[in-house]
Amino acid sequence: MFNNVGTVDRIIRLLMASISAYFGLFTYSGSSLGLGLAIAAGLLTFSALSGTCLMYGLFGINTRNPQKN
Repeated sequence: MFNNVGTVDRIIRLLMASISAYFGLFTYSGSSLGLGLAIAAGLLTFSALSGTCLMYGLFGINTRNPQKN
């Protein structure tokens, strides 16, 4: 796989993952909404840490700076 997620995008994904995890695990705990938010948090965290977004790959989007390898 190739990296297609830039630094700013990664930071935003990690912030959204932490917010989703909080609401999924504490506020909506035990509901289907809570489960969905927890799964979304996991996916956001994975894409932020790996630097690869499969949806970006499907649509040809690249937010990574091409000068940095």
